[in-house]
Amino acid sequence: MHVPSFLPRLADWAFTADPRQRIRLTQCAIAFALMMASAGVLNYGVWAGIVPAEPARWWTLATVVAFGAVFAILRSGRNLAFVDPSLTLPQMLIGFISAVTAYTIAGRGRGGVFPILMIVLVFGSYSLTPDVMRRAGLMALAMFGAAMGLMAWLNPQVYEPAVEIAHFTMLAVMLPALSMLAGQLSRLREKLRHQKAELTDALTRIQDLATRDELTGLANRRHVQQLVELERQRGMRSGQPFCLAMIDVDHFKRINDSHGHPAGDRVLRNFAREALATIRGSDVLGRWGGEEFLLMMPNTRVNLGRLGVERLRLRAEAMRIDLDGEMLSFTLSAGVVEHLAGESVADAIARADRALYAAKQQGRNRTVVG
Repeated sequence: MHVPSFLPRLADWAFTADPRQRIRLTQCAIAFALMMASAGVLNYGVWAGIVPAEPARWWTLATVVAFGAVFAILRSGRNLAFVDPSLTLPQMLIGFISAVTAYTIAGRGRGGVFPILMIVLVFGSYSLTPDVMRRAGLMALAMFGAAMGLMAWLNPQVYEPAVEIAHFTMLAVMLPALSMLAGQLSRLREKLRHQKAELTDALTRIQDLATRDELTGLANRRHVQQLVELERQRGMRSGQPFCLAMIDVDHFKRINDSHGHPAGDRVLRNFAREALATIRGSDVLGRWGGEEFLLMMPNTRVNLGRLGVERLRLRAEAMRIDLDGEMLSFTLSAGVVEHLAGESVADAIARADRALYAAKQQGRNRTVVG
């Protein structure tokens, strides 16, 4: 079915384009619509001759103005300054006052007011905690009890005391029960929210395990390959070059043999931390395997790529790792290449690996361009 083009724009104008604000405004509009349905029932009582016309008209106008003001506050965004941006409690208080006022003016039609109270409590159950819902139910019971007592004293011919006692007893039974059910709904909502948060955290951890190296926190081999492939595709569209550098910790086996594998792990972790502080924000460093790392430098020609890797090599050479009083130093060898047009990722990495091998053959602790 064709939807007129102006309707989405009208919806954005009325309910904003912000998803959370739109939900709050929609809930307010639904509550307003339900109150207007209750106003229709009250005004039907006017037509039937059991509700005074003038008070009913003023009640309807006041209800429209009150909920219209809440909607305007939500639409303006001023609600975001409050702890509860949905303004649930203020809306419930307006609903309680509206229901109690309707009860005092409805006369013989006052039994039709009770559904308003139920609507207000159900509305609150979607946002408030069980404890707040219990207090809201007690507040509603107290307000209705006071109104019933007052009207039985002022107008006992219509608000017969025996009937008002029966009404109050009914509310005294129903409101706690409804508050309890609303509280259970609220607890279920909170439980679902916690489960959703836990699921989101679990998915984030799974994503990290799938893309991150556990020891160094860098991108793992598979992920860095994917990122290089994406950069290759981007370069094909834009024509911008990028460089790759294969980096290896010199004599890493000797470090492990002399100081133990924990010392080797510390070397890798410290190098990863220092490297991330040295390279550009747009560069990507990943652990290729063992003591080897792959560095991708987007939008970079080989001469600048070599300078960047040299800066990283010198930073590593100046590092010292304290092993219980013994200061451990290490060096790096690196091979840098610029990706060639039409070249696959595997071929570019293979060239960088050969340049790294040449650096080691030439005495290590150096950078060779391939």
